[in-house]
This record gives sequence, C-alpha cells and structure tokens, in this order.
Amino acid sequence: MFFCALALIAGVANAQDSIPTQAEGQMEQMEAVAEATNVRKDSSNNFKRVKLDGIAAVVGDYVILDSDIEKTLIDLKSQGASAEDISHCSLLGKLMEDRLYANQAVQDSILVSDDEVNATGDRQLQSLVQQIGSMEKVLKYYKKEDEASFREELYKINKLRMLSERMQQDIIKEIEITPEEVRQFFNKIPVDERPVFGAELEIAQITKEPEPSEEEKQKVIDKLNQIKADVEDNDASFSVKAILYSQDPGSKSKGGFYSITKDTGFDKTFKDVAFSLKEGEVSEPFETIFGYHIIYIEKIRGQELDLRHILIQPEISQDVLEEAKQELDSIRQKIINNEFTFAEAALNFSDEKETKFDGGLLRNPQDFSSRFELTKMDPTLYNQVQGLKDNEITHPVLEQDPRGGAPKYKILKITNRFDEHVADFAKDYTKIQELALTEKKYNAIKKWMDEHIKDTYISVNDDNKDCEFANNWIKE
Repeated sequence: MFFCALALIAGVANAQDSIPTQAEGQMEQMEAVAEATNVRKDSSNNFKRVKLDGIAAVVGDYVILDSDIEKTLIDLKSQGASAEDISHCSLLGKLMEDRLYANQAVQDSILVSDDEVNATGDRQLQSLVQQIGSMEKVLKYYKKEDEASFREELYKINKLRMLSERMQQDIIKEIEITPEEVRQFFNKIPVDERPVFGAELEIAQITKEPEPSEEEKQKVIDKLNQIKADVEDNDASFSVKAILYSQDPGSKSKGGFYSITKDTGFDKTFKDVAFSLKEGEVSEPFETIFGYHIIYIEKIRGQELDLRHILIQPEISQDVLEEAKQELDSIRQKIINNEFTFAEAALNFSDEKETKFDGGLLRNPQDFSSRFELTKMDPTLYNQVQGLKDNEITHPVLEQDPRGGAPKYKILKITNRFDEHVADFAKDYTKIQELALTEKKYNAIKKWMDEHIKDTYISVNDDNKDCEFANNWIKE
C-alpha cells in the first residue's frame, strides 16, 4: 500500500495531449442550471419540476456539474478502464483537484496562451479526422452540431487541463533529493515491506553501420528533385507522392503529414530546414541520419508548422552488408581469443557513438541506468539476448532501425546479471533514489493541496457530502 501511494505522483510531469470529455463549468452555468430547474406553472398546473442537470461541487471560480462526472466515467470506460474500480466519489474528487490547481494557476499568473490551447485542439482534431475519416464523421461520433462548437468545448477542456498541469509542475519543479534523504527513506521502510526488484541484465553491444555508395545517394537526390519539380511545375499532389514514395513508416499513410513546433523531438537538421521555409514552399533535398528528405510546408500557425515530407533512403548493397557482418565476425573471434576485451573492441571498432566510449554499454531509455529488467525489456532486445550465457557473445545480428534509419549489424554480450532480489541500498541506489524523490514530490503536492483547500471557496452538494474523499473537501 505504501508504494501504491507513491504512484499517485507519477503522471504529474509527463501528462500528454489527450481528448478528455468532461466539460469545464463556469460560474454563469450555476445561474443557467438554477433557471432550468425552476418550477414553472400555468393556470392548468400541468407543468412539473424537471432537473436538467445538477451542481455537484464548486471550487473557486469553477463549477462541476453532475454531467461532468458522468462524461468522465464514459470517457474512462471508452479507454478500457474497469467501472468496478471507479466510484462517483473518486471521480468527483479528481475533478475537484483539477479545478483547484487551475483556479490557483490563474491567481498565480501561470499562463497558458490561446495559441497553445488552440494548437492542442487542432492536433486533436487532425488526429480524430485521420482515425475516423472526416470531420463530419467526427462530429457525428461525438454528437456535436458543428465544428465551431466542438472546438469551443475542446478549448475549455484543454485550457483547464493545461492550467492544472502547469500548476502541478510548478509545485514540484524545484524539488530535489539528497543522498541523506534517500538513506533515511530506505531505512524507514520495514525490512519485510521493502520492494522486490525483478531480474535485470546489463548489456553491451558493438555495431557496424553500413554506408551506401555515393552513386546510390545521388540516385535518391535525383528522385527527390524529380518529385519536387513535378509538384512545383505540374501541380502534382505532394500528399499522393508521399504515399507512393516515402519510406517513413510514421507518416507515409498520412501523406507525409506532421504537425511540429521547435520543441518537437525531431532531428535538428529536419527542424532547421522546416522552419526556414515559407508556406507553400518545397525544400531542396537534404540529408539526416534517416536518409534524404524533401519538405512541403502546408500551413504556418504561429510557432507551429503543418508539413508534409518524403523520406527516401539510399539502398545499401548486399555486398556492403555482408562486409559489415564479416568484420563483426572477425572482431567477435578476436575477443574470444583474448586479443582484446569487448570494451576495447567497442571503443576502437563500434560505429555507435552513444555507447562506444562506455564499453558498448546500453542505457535503459526509461531511467538511463545500465540495467534492463527482464519483464520490462524491449521485446526485440530480449529476443537477441535471451539465450545468452555468461561471457558468450552473439553472432552478428541484423537490426532494422525502428525510426526508419539504415539497417545495421551488431554483436551483443551480457556484462552483468542481477537476480530477483529484495531492494539493497548499495546495489539499487538509483531505483531507491527514484522512489524517495517520488515520495517527496507526493508529500509536497499533498501539503499544497491541504493548504489551498483551506484558503479557497469550496462547496459540495448535499448529495455528495457522504463521500469519503482523499482530501478534506467538506470543511467543518
């Protein structure tokens, strides 16, 4: 239960764009609801009191309607959540937390610009249209009368969510953990309640990345120039060309489409070229680690670009691939013959700059440590090393780049094994440090929540006052 509580903070700094369905209430909605629920009678007394919607709670300047809770439950069910694990009271408590954060963010002048909110809504709508087929189908699916009203609702939802996230990030942004705090955190955990960490591996690799010939590179450049000319001179569709010729698996089916900002995690060269272009312009062919590209700028919206691109990779001949494989076979044999160590071979022969200076040691992308827990490993990497014994080295393995880059050969070795074990302070310091920092952030947010509940106007409808909230929403 102790570590379950720590998980409550896990999503604070990593919230992603999603499409929530709960509506954002405003104070004027209270009046509208009150009017809608008034008793209206004529001389024949045929009219009855009808409750169209109810106010579940008020937090600062935000009203939460009963319908907001119902919509949130529907949204969670659509995402696969089990209704048995979700109660009306827990949902209401979560919605009140979001509005407390947002209410304080406004007071603290934590800003979310209209451009940011609108850009988020645009991305969501674009994604929905691509998934469902057309804007008409999207509006029908979400039972909206027109695009304008749907955008307005998305704006309200996203504005509240983004304010809430910014406030939470602001609360914990300067929180750090000292080694002494980590030690105290670990020591206060009863021995029989200490976490158990699964079996882990440390893995090193040496790679050879075959290079295409200059002739093959020029063929690709000529092809991209031909496509560019056809688009510019003959009014050909860039989208259709991307579907036909692009080798980017992430955008090919969408006609090469991406929506990016300068903060988007794309290749720097790609972004530099994209942001140097005007709306409607097609770039010259240029090279990144993934191959050769051309970019077409479809729309510029402030600091955000809607673009389409075509990626073509020069072919690498089978002879070049075979040469890389044979070179790795030779390196492998020399390591086995003790002519040099695996780490020395990685430093001198590996083409992978990220690992060669660290003995070929791979880093876990989840926490950047050198350990990979077996139950959480990438399936491809797991399959490459699952049968490997201590001090064994794999034969050369051909690996395709999941990001769309050129294929490469590699050899791998397990450099260390850690069996499933109860947490050990020395061996598992990084993991324990992470848990300690999570608890510290959780406590900071809990303290902030308690203080601001006292200082904020909060009202809970009588129907909800029997709820057992995690926070003291019902003030004495």
